[in-house]
Amino acid sequence: MVRKRRTDLPGVGETSEPQETGEGRGAVQRPPAQHPVQQQGGYQGGGRGRGHQRGAHGGRGGRMPPQQYHGGPPEYQQGRGGQQYQRGGPPSQSRGGNIAGRGSGAPSVGEPSRPPAPELHQATQSPYQAPMIYEPIPYGMPTLGGPSSSSESPDLTTMELSEQFQSVSVQSEEPPSQEMQPASSKAMRFPLRPGKGSYGSKCIVKANHFFAELPDKDLHQYDVSISPEVTSRGVNRAVMEQLVKLYRESHLGKRLPAYDGRKSLYTAGPLPFTSKEFKITLVDEEDSPGSVRRERVFTVVIKFAARADLHHLGMFLQGRQADAPQEALQVLDIVLRELPTSRYSPVGRSFYSPDLGRRQPLGEGLESWRGFYQSIRPTQMGLSLNIDMSSTAFIEPLPVIDFVTQLLNMDVSFRPLSDSDRVKIKKALRGVKVEVTHRGNMRRKYRISGLTSQATRELTFPVDESGTLKSVVQYFQETYGFVIQHTQWPCLQVGNTQRPNYLPMEVCKIVEGQRYSKRLNERQITALLKVTCQRPQERESDILQTVRHNAYDEDPYAKEFGIKISEKLAQVEARVLPAPWLKYHDSGREKDCLPQVGQWNMMNKRMVNGGTVNNWISINFARSIKDTMVHSFCHELAQMCSVSGMAFNPEPVLPVITGRPDQVERVLKTRFHDVMTKLLPPGKELDLLIVILPDNNGSLYGDLKRICETELGIVSQCCLQKHVYKMSKQYLANVSLKINVKVGGRNTVLRDAISRRIPLVSDRPTIIFGADVTHPHPGEDSSPSIAAVVASQDWPEVTKYAGLVCAQAHRQELIQDLYKTWQDPAKGVMHGGMIRELLISFRKATGQKPQRIIFYRDGVSEGQFYQVLLHELDAIRKACASLEPNYQPTVTFVVVQKRHHTRLFAHNHNDRQAVDRSGNILPGTVVDSKICHPTEFDFYLCSHAGIQGTSRPAHYHVLWDENKFTADGLQSLTNNLCYTYARCTRSVSIVPPAYYAHLAAFRARFYMEPETSDSGSMTSGMAASRSGASTSGGARSTRVPGGNAAVRPLPQLRENVKRVMFYC
Repeated sequence: MVRKRRTDLPGVGETSEPQETGEGRGAVQRPPAQHPVQQQGGYQGGGRGRGHQRGAHGGRGGRMPPQQYHGGPPEYQQGRGGQQYQRGGPPSQSRGGNIAGRGSGAPSVGEPSRPPAPELHQATQSPYQAPMIYEPIPYGMPTLGGPSSSSESPDLTTMELSEQFQSVSVQSEEPPSQEMQPASSKAMRFPLRPGKGSYGSKCIVKANHFFAELPDKDLHQYDVSISPEVTSRGVNRAVMEQLVKLYRESHLGKRLPAYDGRKSLYTAGPLPFTSKEFKITLVDEEDSPGSVRRERVFTVVIKFAARADLHHLGMFLQGRQADAPQEALQVLDIVLRELPTSRYSPVGRSFYSPDLGRRQPLGEGLESWRGFYQSIRPTQMGLSLNIDMSSTAFIEPLPVIDFVTQLLNMDVSFRPLSDSDRVKIKKALRGVKVEVTHRGNMRRKYRISGLTSQATRELTFPVDESGTLKSVVQYFQETYGFVIQHTQWPCLQVGNTQRPNYLPMEVCKIVEGQRYSKRLNERQITALLKVTCQRPQERESDILQTVRHNAYDEDPYAKEFGIKISEKLAQVEARVLPAPWLKYHDSGREKDCLPQVGQWNMMNKRMVNGGTVNNWISINFARSIKDTMVHSFCHELAQMCSVSGMAFNPEPVLPVITGRPDQVERVLKTRFHDVMTKLLPPGKELDLLIVILPDNNGSLYGDLKRICETELGIVSQCCLQKHVYKMSKQYLANVSLKINVKVGGRNTVLRDAISRRIPLVSDRPTIIFGADVTHPHPGEDSSPSIAAVVASQDWPEVTKYAGLVCAQAHRQELIQDLYKTWQDPAKGVMHGGMIRELLISFRKATGQKPQRIIFYRDGVSEGQFYQVLLHELDAIRKACASLEPNYQPTVTFVVVQKRHHTRLFAHNHNDRQAVDRSGNILPGTVVDSKICHPTEFDFYLCSHAGIQGTSRPAHYHVLWDENKFTADGLQSLTNNLCYTYARCTRSVSIVPPAYYAHLAAFRARFYMEPETSDSGSMTSGMAASRSGASTSGGARSTRVPGGNAAVRPLPQLRENVKRVMFYC
């Protein structure tokens, strides 16, 4: 071991200072509501996430911003007396940490501020205004390209709308001097459950929740301070374990305390003191017998803090108190985690161990460990312990040389490393703990901070004050008698980056039990999914076995605190909602269709609104396929589109050509130029580009979508070469569904939507929003998060969705650009933001103002409910008010959660009437009792049929409801919407607007060209930060990695692409 000295006296050898390693063995447990479940690692297995068939490679997400207006139509215009805001500069980014969530709002001079909004008030239902007269398009007529709607809108062009708004003079009011925050979370209550649902056929299901008896104990909390302070919870736990061992019988009054690994200690009853100091000596376990082991002395002060009140928890569970007492829940959670924390490796709320199931290799030096998730939750049946099976990736405890050989997938022992090899190794090993093997029994542990830039044979360091240099190779030979073999490889840098220590790779071995938290590649994900994918009966059996194995009745901590856990799965009343009737084109043999067990097909049916493809071309990037084969594939695809109800020209404008993947930009632009030359006179457009891609195409797909959608203005459909070879009818039918919505058609609509029979949607113009924020992968520590919002653009059908995206601060969950204002030097105060644009777009497409808003918000954990609601509902309110004074449509705000651990199982797995083909519960199964919230409006809905593994129901939690939905009303609407997803003939697992928002955000990452950072990670974040400049026609932008405020312009989506659901 060599330490490189910078300014210190020269010296060699290993440091004698303790290397604190941040073991992470006993993660501090926050209250359940504050622990974002989606930050969990590990694949908890389960069925295919969204429950649709991936028909074509091209079906990734995207954004679909409508035209950018400076304002709305006359109905939305704001008179002089209306609420107007002025901003003295561009809107500032909100900080995610505020509970109030600083939104974009009314400005004061030079700084954004908010109009007075002490409370989020309920909007009143305005009397329904008669809609404008419109002629429905008969369903027997296919519409020609562009957005088709059964509601013909008044003849208002984008320019006219823009001009009408600009003709209104913008008067600046004196802004309020004080910045007002939205209502605090204390002033808000989520809606109470409006009774339980009764619609559908009743059944019983089992849930992986185990009843926990509320203890009748007097819980006390004590503050713990340990000095010298260490960052490692593992060390903290070792100190407290020693303290309990030494003093439990004497000073602790025989109590067995539970410790959170940080600052809090809990006991069942008081300790015999209010404050006491202890001295604890720890012997360093890292040095083995035979050497002098280091001793470290810690001073521990335990001081009474508070009594944890279980009475209020009981009241909450009975529905007699509104707020969940988080402190009491936290205590119980910590108590039940004490024993597994000492036995296993804790990761978030899960525990892993090689003893809990066979290790499986994942490749490149990783392996999967099996484990279980555990969380205590308040439910209608009382306290419940949620237990689920889980697997995640750990680093194999290999010699570092072997790990690197596996990582690079080649024997690299006698060749120098390339720069890309070095980046890959550095990225994989940074932060990993290793132990040295060249010092006999002394196995000191270190954490890797990087690699040396020089090879080991070139490394030297000063050995005395005069600066005499010695080589690392020579030092190891003389000091340890160790001859370094791989002198052409770099050394590992460990410990402090300012004064790094050097260790040759071959003297290091990776310490067991380290979770791999960085991004897995596709092969590793596939291998991990194979391990976690269990049929429902298997999974249920493993969960029960885990509960028995954990033996909570013998757990000394559970006994001490009087917690009793049932060993039986909760039996829950459920209902199976019927599938909705779907409307198809009147010219088909089947005009409507009733799905069976969550699926149907397109046989004998024609799309309800077929789009038109007059002009198309094809480019082949898979050089192993001949152009003649591509031509016949495209011919078959064109025929399938025609049979399905589209107007599709069987012949391309130009013949198929083959292009080189490394020249994608040149190929696309040259061919586009050739096509547009042939399509003269101007006015004709290229409707579709069909692209054949190699099966493994790296960045080709993303580059192609970016060029087509932001530079050339082409809608494209990508197909993998393996599908061209097979040319299956099922595949072609799936691709035709995607093509139809990309060129402005509709595949199907709910029959009840056409006949105006959907409660709280059909009676008055209603817009349905979906919103999601996707964050960068672990390890990408600077790229932005991307927010996407989609909104329905047709009423009463609610089938077509336009979308907008924006980039925002790294891992920021609150959507920043829902509404904002900025100061334009020429026009004065400008209003913008995604909600506002989508409302204007809806008005233009349908001729109606939405009188009701239903907002499905994906990806929010329980701990963020208040923040997200306060910030985003406030933005919705402001966006509406900016369009017209007193325009306040009623809002229902529903959070959609998929990243939870509740699983539902059939009461009898052998009852063929109660399960689908995969053995899962039937699609449409809804649960709103027993395992749901004690008082609030939430429900679990399994809307899809399982494909493989165990289906995960979606959890819907209503945070705001001015539309006064009944349980049956919202559950049926949500379930029925799941049958309108455009990309497949299956019901999907989450409501389509939330799904589309996810796709849109995912697509947006392709629009920023990748850049390799120092850590070797790809900064693939991108999308539109719709700043003032952006809305007035400038480029979109995204945060530059590492910078707080710097933005990089992003390419604009082309207008003709914005108009359609191109992200499908």
